[in-house]
Amino acid sequence: MQNETKIQLSSFEESLLKNADWILTKNAIIEKMKLLLQQCLEKQQELMQSKNFILPEEVNCVSPKISRGENYHGLPWLMLDHPRYFDKENIFAIRTFFWWGHYFSTTIHLAGSYKNIFEEKIIDNYQSLKERSFYLCINKEEWEHHFHEDNYRSINDISVNEFRQFITAKKFIKLSMKFELDKWQELPLLSASTHKTILEMLY
Repeated sequence: MQNETKIQLSSFEESLLKNADWILTKNAIIEKMKLLLQQCLEKQQELMQSKNFILPEEVNCVSPKISRGENYHGLPWLMLDHPRYFDKENIFAIRTFFWWGHYFSTTIHLAGSYKNIFEEKIIDNYQSLKERSFYLCINKEEWEHHFHEDNYRSINDISVNEFRQFITAKKFIKLSMKFELDKWQELPLLSASTHKTILEMLY
């Protein structure tokens, strides 16, 4: 019989093992973050109605969605996609993302025909995006959300020529704003303001 691996718990891990309150507190926080994203959705919808942005018909036909998970790089997350349209080739989505212990973000994600339609407008708005401290995804993988240097770079650190090269060479575009977790009470207004900036840029 092979020797079994001896499982060891630190004193801190053992204290958590015996304490259900921290899990219940975590669950309560997740539910509150879900309600916060619902408030973000309401503010975004108010903005889009007041400004009368004319989105592609197929995008308008898809209802907003809040998703959640427990293991993005080991930690819980929640995301709101509004508007959203995904198929095998084409993506048009604005995503508000919460990642436990890290930040909130709002991201425009374009691929396929939508990337082709809007890339010149995005390039033309380089200076405005730079002034608003947006980040540009430089990764070849489009489904990562973290802000490590191999995934996002601040547009403040990218020249206009580099910006154009990134936009035109890649098969997708992701531009993102990051908000610290202590801004949680302001998130509905921050996400709506970022929506406004993004949609005014595209339309």
